[in-house]
Amino acid sequence: MRNTDDGLDTQSSLRRSNLRRALQLVFRESGSQTRAGIARATGLTAATASSLVAELLDERLIVEGEQAASTGGKRATTLTVDGRHHQIVVLVLHPTSARIALMALDGAEVESRTLEYTVDERDRALDDALAMVADAGGDRLLAAGVQIPGTTDGRSVLESVQLGWHGVALADRFERMLRVPVLLVNDVDAEAVAEAGMDEAPSGYRLFLHIGGGIGAAVTLDGELAPGPRHRAGEIGHVQVVFGDTARPCRCGQRGCLESAAALGAMLGDDFSDALDEDQLRDLVARADPRDLHEGARALARAIKLLSALLDPTEVVIGGPATVLGDRFLALVRAEADYPARGTAHVPVRYADTRVPVGAGAAQAALTATLGVRWSPQQLLPHPSS
Repeated sequence: MRNTDDGLDTQSSLRRSNLRRALQLVFRESGSQTRAGIARATGLTAATASSLVAELLDERLIVEGEQAASTGGKRATTLTVDGRHHQIVVLVLHPTSARIALMALDGAEVESRTLEYTVDERDRALDDALAMVADAGGDRLLAAGVQIPGTTDGRSVLESVQLGWHGVALADRFERMLRVPVLLVNDVDAEAVAEAGMDEAPSGYRLFLHIGGGIGAAVTLDGELAPGPRHRAGEIGHVQVVFGDTARPCRCGQRGCLESAAALGAMLGDDFSDALDEDQLRDLVARADPRDLHEGARALARAIKLLSALLDPTEVVIGGPATVLGDRFLALVRAEADYPARGTAHVPVRYADTRVPVGAGAAQAALTATLGVRWSPQQLLPHPSS
């Protein structure tokens, strides 16, 4: 039932659509969904629902579980997502390291490791590591989600300053290694997808802002990414928001860019690095100059106010390492953005859910692209055994 192009084959397209609907119902209520429940929710006949379930069982996407509670007649058999067979490869790329993980179909992380390399060694190290994953996984591998810092159309790295790549057909290369579909996802987009996945029924626009060594944004609509036609949506870090004598020089060569005031290096000092762990970041926050934090909050609030007036989002979510800035910084941002602008509505601002594992968004994007389904919030969170 993998997503394919059926062309004019309406019957195959309808069958695949119904399989996705049935599978999503099992994902939503894994362990309690039944054949009868699928028939009721979809409006299909009991025979058709049973046929769909049989195919999902054959493809090892779901398994039968215990019997459901009796409703007066024969007890139905429950259906559960099969977490024992198919696996999704997750690769989170950084300039000199990568995190490689395998996630089961039920959302559990099976294993993970960090791969270290130099820039010169990177290509060979990644190819060797993925070849090992392919050999070990075999036909259990379902798809791969690759999270990158940079712009992508899902197939190629259009531009990544951090990785030094421009126009690299990375998905094709990794597909030759893994022999499964590969989807490239921008790192901020991946965070936004994961955050949307923590909402049982996401609706409307949500503006997601990643703040770390740089600043990027992503917009989701009803839980799905809303990208631009040139795959440049969210590149807001070098838009000028500070003017006059207070505008700082930016690494891009301009002055007054959002990053020059609100990126963590600008607010926490030169000791900041995206490689720092949470304790190290908290130590920098404790020693930060309040004036730099206030200036960053003011610049960020200007961007939030303007973007919110344009999009009318249900909320603004701040993610990335900036979540360690804590309540004091969040209060500053809210206060700076909380002024009356005629015709606009108040938009709540909060931090991202820090419980979501790294790479969950890339895995979710790969799962949706391949099977057309989404994990529930409970499945996205770390499992007790992981």
